[in-house]
Amino acid sequence: MAQQALNLTALQQQLDELNHSSDQEWSIIGGKLHKSFSFKNFIEAFGFMTRAAIHAETLNHHPEWSNIYRTVVVDLVTHEAGGITELDFKLAKKMDALL
Repeated sequence: MAQQALNLTALQQQLDELNHSSDQEWSIIGGKLHKSFSFKNFIEAFGFMTRAAIHAETLNHHPEWSNIYRTVVVDLVTHEAGGITELDFKLAKKMDALL
């Protein structure tokens, strides 16, 4: 089933729910669901990316991300839908659960 971009109301509701129990909050930057994860060191950051990659592959939804030393920056958007969808929030929740 094709994903549809969330409208502004649904987007804000999902974002509020996602951030309800998170120490490091997600935000919307440049039309993408965005978060910067900080870890103790490079090994922990890379380990997080490895575990997150398994979830991304399972969902067939791959993040735009980068790693510099102990920081992993993640941007999620469903390009086919032209915006942020339920799938982006699903992957974001899986990433948060890895912490």
